[in-house]
Amino acid sequence: MAPQFLLPSHRSRLGKNPALAGLLVFLTLACFSRMSAASAPPTGENAYCGKGDVPQFGDKDGPAQLPKTCYYTGLDATPSPGKQIRVSAKADLAAVLDGAKCGDTLLLPAGASFDVKELPLKKCDDHHYITVRTDAPDSKLPPEGTRISPAWAGVASLPGRPAFAQPAGGPAKLMATIVVLRPSGATVGDHMRFIGIEWTSDPTVPIGRLVTTEGADHVIFDRNWFHPAEGGEIGKGLGMMKGAQDVAAVNSYFSGFACIQRTSQCTDASAISGGNGDEPTGTLKIYNNFLEASGENVMFGGGEATINPTDIEIRRNHLFKPLIWKDDEPGYVPGPNGNRYIVKNLFELKNGQRVLLEANLLENSWGGFSQTGFAILLTPKDQYNKCPKCQVTDVTIRFNRIRNVAGGFQLSNVRSSAGGVAADGGRYSIHDLILDNVHDRDYRGPGSFAQMLSVGPPVHDILLDHVTAFVPGPLLGITNKEAKLQNINIINSVFSIGDKRPSLASAGGGPDNCATRSQRNGAEAVLKECFANYKFEKNLIIGGRGGWPSGTFTASSLESAGIRQMGEGVNRNPRLCRAGASGCGKASPGAAAGSDGRDLGADVDAVEAAIAGVE
Repeated sequence: MAPQFLLPSHRSRLGKNPALAGLLVFLTLACFSRMSAASAPPTGENAYCGKGDVPQFGDKDGPAQLPKTCYYTGLDATPSPGKQIRVSAKADLAAVLDGAKCGDTLLLPAGASFDVKELPLKKCDDHHYITVRTDAPDSKLPPEGTRISPAWAGVASLPGRPAFAQPAGGPAKLMATIVVLRPSGATVGDHMRFIGIEWTSDPTVPIGRLVTTEGADHVIFDRNWFHPAEGGEIGKGLGMMKGAQDVAAVNSYFSGFACIQRTSQCTDASAISGGNGDEPTGTLKIYNNFLEASGENVMFGGGEATINPTDIEIRRNHLFKPLIWKDDEPGYVPGPNGNRYIVKNLFELKNGQRVLLEANLLENSWGGFSQTGFAILLTPKDQYNKCPKCQVTDVTIRFNRIRNVAGGFQLSNVRSSAGGVAADGGRYSIHDLILDNVHDRDYRGPGSFAQMLSVGPPVHDILLDHVTAFVPGPLLGITNKEAKLQNINIINSVFSIGDKRPSLASAGGGPDNCATRSQRNGAEAVLKECFANYKFEKNLIIGGRGGWPSGTFTASSLESAGIRQMGEGVNRNPRLCRAGASGCGKASPGAAAGSDGRDLGADVDAVEAAIAGVE
């Protein structure tokens, strides 16, 4: 019988040729065997998508189904073969675009500004994109596949942000600017590529979102800068929503999206968000961007919807909150009204299916307003009881690094404030992830690796494999009053945890919570009380209160655990020591101890290679 992980066309041929079938089975299994020793994922913009939008993600990663569709965003397959039209600095951009033909390129003068409310649908095709771009030549822009920065708009640096790339010769106004005048966001059409465009607002117009892709089809934002006007306040950058299909933000820079407490016109800021509406939305790509927002840097869900956004690829982005927004940090700068920023988390899904979060750097999150500083939230929500179909399922999170936060993950299936229950939440694969520099009280958070809150529907099918996390709080905080949670597997990982609370602790819910009843009896008692069909195997636990299942490796300190180099909670080198290795006092008990023969914890080399150049 032909193996089921091969393409259907290959299976049909193999059925007629047993010898070829046997050879390909051998080669495929050999490949899978080699892959068990984790290698860095590919880093290219279209690494998982061939020309013609041929998906190359593979089938599944653990319990999670990988995206089934993709969007090829290379210039070589999204052409504009028509005329080049030089647009006057005083022209009506929407009118010029309306008169252009599919395949044309509109050249906007660098440094010029164009007021826009909406750009028309053109009903073009995949071979005739309309390109809207700065007239600065390609030689003066970052090469294709390279992130742009505000320096190409003449801004040398932004306070509190990492240093960014500069044009040859220093900052220069090489972008054209589109000033948005529509409060709900400028609409864009179909089969469009924007290159070297600065998107901003008119500070005299109350803008809630800069750009919406509502009803858009095949739109690429390539090397753009999205930001509010100086002194302006905008909650949303780019909306991938309400029927958006094949939409991509690549190699771009999003900054300044923030909401302010008390007198703000918004409460929930995001650089990129979406997932609401009644029309199918999907095949969305977010690659190699700097993404800054006070609320959720990236979020899908959280509004009224009858659909689930699907097939979302989020790779090699830097999700960042500047510490000058944190009120007790040196250099703190309050909002324009003098109040604090409304801070939530770095990545959140309230509605989404088949999501890949790979090779990203997630940095800086603290408690404030309604959140407690977790980096990642997977929380299906029937928001306002207007999204009973909302679900968060088939989410793969791999080769990421998270640092300087108040907690790692919140995996929560809970009711909305109006009592509604979402459709589903589960099938999460989280592996080869590094989490460090985690805080608790000083960041107004729990300092835990994860909270798992299950009210309805039950959280299920979670794989935590080859994770390295250093936290001052518990490994898990759990709330579940119903049936035991199914298929929760925590394996091959390294966790350094605190001992002030139980290692697997109650996250509230009173005496009916499974963890409340059992936490005093140790970690294994909580596992047995809260989970069914679970695995807790081949883990190295540093610190904590004990009571672990047999087969758990334990150590009292980082030194005895054989961690190469730590300092003040920060992983300077989180690799495990092996016998005779230079700079190591002793071999780690977790070296080569994984169920797959690998060292316990994340493959540090693979993670570092995956995120190289992301910051």
